[in-house]
Amino acid sequence: MSPSVRSRLAARAVRAVNWASRVAKRGSGTVAGGRVGLKIAPKLLTDLARDRTTILVSGTNGKTTTTAMVGAGWGTAVTTNSTGANMPAGHVAALVQSSFVHTVLEVDEAWLPEVVRQVKPVVVVLLNLSRDQLDRANEVRQMAERWQQCLKAESGFGGTVVANANDPLVVYAAMGATNVRWCDVPTQWMADAKSCPRCTLALNLQTSTWSCVCGFAKPTTITTTLRDGLSVGETKVPLELSIPGAFNEANAALAITALCEVGVPPLDAVERINAVRAVAGRFTLRQWNGHTLQLLLAKNPSGFDALLSTVQNDEADVWVAINARVADGRDPSWLYDVPFEKLRGHRVWCFGDRRLDLATRLDYGGVAFEVVDDLNRVPPSSQPVALLANYTAFSEWLARSAPC
Repeated sequence: MSPSVRSRLAARAVRAVNWASRVAKRGSGTVAGGRVGLKIAPKLLTDLARDRTTILVSGTNGKTTTTAMVGAGWGTAVTTNSTGANMPAGHVAALVQSSFVHTVLEVDEAWLPEVVRQVKPVVVVLLNLSRDQLDRANEVRQMAERWQQCLKAESGFGGTVVANANDPLVVYAAMGATNVRWCDVPTQWMADAKSCPRCTLALNLQTSTWSCVCGFAKPTTITTTLRDGLSVGETKVPLELSIPGAFNEANAALAITALCEVGVPPLDAVERINAVRAVAGRFTLRQWNGHTLQLLLAKNPSGFDALLSTVQNDEADVWVAINARVADGRDPSWLYDVPFEKLRGHRVWCFGDRRLDLATRLDYGGVAFEVVDDLNRVPPSSQPVALLANYTAFSEWLARSAPC
């Protein structure tokens, strides 16, 4: 059987299995079919990606939102894995589902080298690197090393890297690429980049720069700057996002820079990105049992740190929901790396399977809390409530609530 015939059969299998999965309510129909297709044709991803203009987005945090921004900012119909299925099976499902040439895919950081090799993207966006869930995390320097190897020209990569110049691990990963567009965007979480990834000595971390005595330092040839406004090259860009957080402004800056590399003018891209109001349920306002909730997803210390910075200093209640299932990581001790002290002055309602672990962490941090064992006993509130949740807890609340 020729490779082309095998791939066509595999693509049909992907559609059939994913359709059956949705009909049987066994899932969203985005992964099972992809796995079957790759068993039939191991090179299916390469075949499906051929002749497409593809942007890949990877990093520990912000992949889904940045991918959505790139898709919106492109200004044309795009192929994307909007469900967040960010490994090859999910990529295959997305590419089978849509034949649009313009393609943007979020990629799990551990899978980026393999996906770069198979897809041959024109642009790779590198957002950040930090620890993820403790029981399934790779050592971050090892990840940066793997990224660096796959982005070298001698590895076959011929595209452009759009990289966060303020993350030393990202800089180390991107420095081997031939074409790099460095983005100077504020980066709040630096706890995983205190030592030099090149020589292991302590980095000199300052407010807007960093360096090491070995010569490894923040790049000076900057394409995009997000300081007192956004500038992409010589263009001043009016960034006025509809979704909250300085971290999303950084995501938008990298998305706009990536789109410039495929010919989208930054002023056109930003107008469309500014209009994005929700991403896969995140940042949306929902109604539940007399409450208006703003759903916010965070999965690790750096993600929670970024979201905690968006909580208003108004002493309003805050809800936090923590599970520790497979998708969340079984070990919730990462909660002790989250700076929950930022919530002092608020009362935090603790939800989820690991609400007692959360309550213990808040107690150590001097934060007032209530443990919720019965959802029916939560009193109604007159003001919208910020609800921060990790993966499966977020999914539960999204299903439990209704759109406003």
